[in-house]
Amino acid sequence: MSGQVLFVTARLQAERFGPADAEVFYAVYRDPEAMRYVGDGQPITREACDRWITVTLENYQRRNYGMFKLLRREDGELVGCCGLVHPGNQVAPESKYCLLPEHWGRGYATEALRGLLDYAAGTHGITDLIATVDPAHTASHNVLEKCGFTKGRTVIEDDGLPTLIYYRGHESVQDGR
Repeated sequence: MSGQVLFVTARLQAERFGPADAEVFYAVYRDPEAMRYVGDGQPITREACDRWITVTLENYQRRNYGMFKLLRREDGELVGCCGLVHPGNQVAPESKYCLLPEHWGRGYATEALRGLLDYAAGTHGITDLIATVDPAHTASHNVLEKCGFTKGRTVIEDDGLPTLIYYRGHESVQDGR
């Protein structure tokens, strides 16, 4: 159900995406600054966002979780996205978050991730999970460490770029990537 509130924090609420929400997803993922540390660092096309919405809706059906839109509670303004995913059907659940640059530096990422972790544990029993991050993205390292993640190993992706794996829970969860 689109707009279903999944969790709330002091300042944010996370809602499911609906079929008509590709534009919301695109608002975050087309921003060059927001995408600087995501994947290859390039903004995502509108067509790719349409595919992401399709995958997200399939994840809701298959796992009852996926990516969620983050809205500021006081006025409903879009802050970014967060969620639990299994890219390429990897075994380990992976936490993701991406905020619009105008919302950086306000503690929203930490707040959203803490809410997501509580939701994952309380609703789905997920306590062992990973997060992947660009080794140069120190702000994200800080968020993950504040939320109880431990720095793990670095892997080289298919595109030749390094990715640092953080984990929460048992160290072996990294092996599910």
